Amino acid sequence: MASAMDTSAPSLRQRPWVRWGAPLLLVAVLAVLPLVLTENTNETLARIGVFAVAVLGLNVVMGYTGQVSLGQIFFLGLGAYITGYGVQQGWNVVLVFLLACLGAALAGLVVALAAARLGGLAIAMVTIALPIVGVPLAKRLSDVTGGSQGLSARFSDAPEATGLYDDQWQLYVVLVIGGIVFLLTRALVRGKYGRAFAIVKGNEAVASSMGISPYRYKVLAFTIASLIGGISGFLYMFVIQYTSPETMSFGHSIELLAAMVIGGAGSIVGSLLGGAYYVLVPELTNQVDSSLTALLQGVILLAVLFVLPGGLASLLRRLTRGRRRSGAGPGAAATTPTTPSSTVGTGAAAGETGKERQGHA
Repeated sequence: MASAMDTSAPSLRQRPWVRWGAPLLLVAVLAVLPLVLTENTNETLARIGVFAVAVLGLNVVMGYTGQVSLGQIFFLGLGAYITGYGVQQGWNVVLVFLLACLGAALAGLVVALAAARLGGLAIAMVTIALPIVGVPLAKRLSDVTGGSQGLSARFSDAPEATGLYDDQWQLYVVLVIGGIVFLLTRALVRGKYGRAFAIVKGNEAVASSMGISPYRYKVLAFTIASLIGGISGFLYMFVIQYTSPETMSFGHSIELLAAMVIGGAGSIVGSLLGGAYYVLVPELTNQVDSSLTALLQGVILLAVLFVLPGGLASLLRRLTRGRRRSGAGPGAAATTPTTPSSTVGTGAAAGETGKERQGHA
């Protein structure tokens, strides 16, 4: 009886209505959520979505491929500037979105071609230079970027035909674009490219012996991460509607890295949690004491690393394993052999198929 119960649980999760029902339920909840939440909550969730996409891009290059990148915020800023400039020039929004993606991806490709052959501290120094160079460059190109005053662009007003408020419309756009990016990235890291990324991350010599070019996949990962950074920059401008050289400062790059580590490196869920950390924790620490914000964030980072080295996403995995073990405990105890004859019976049952075991139960 216990074995029948053990084998029925996986089959329940594998049923089509379970596999399709959960995602459809999630989509339904997300479709209704912006309509019932307050304006402030919608705006906060939209900002979380923006930085969750940014953390996801950083996760592709660091969490899944093992490269050190300290300049991901540069690509977010670049995408924001391209978006702001295009909107001010009256370009089509779809064209602006594509330019923000391609511009960031092209910049990432150029950097990757030069830096991907490096490793360790060398590639770290190259990526550190991105925000350090980007800030003064944005100030000097004032005709395009607005200089130190920054660049503003308002293009996220809800269309009248939708009957939505602006905050609802913004959240819907972030959910749709961000959701597509997360789904595509999930498919990427779970496919053959994701397996190649993992091998390169584990051991480049082993990857080369298997016919996998570490250089090629490093360039690919860095370029994809840069493209995702450009998408987050577009969404940043869509939600915040203002950017300045401060957007791509090195301090924000470190905060983005901390968000990825706390959320969980190499984890899709960890990217979502990292985006929430990036937005919510500074607000909470500011309410405690604005002069101690950096100190409190450092304490939180150290505490999470000590307790959960794998980030907050590893806590979910631990809880899931704990439930499985507690559920398997009674069944395992019930099938423990107590006599020689029962040992023989157990050995015979071990050679049967899953259907035969259920039949005997």
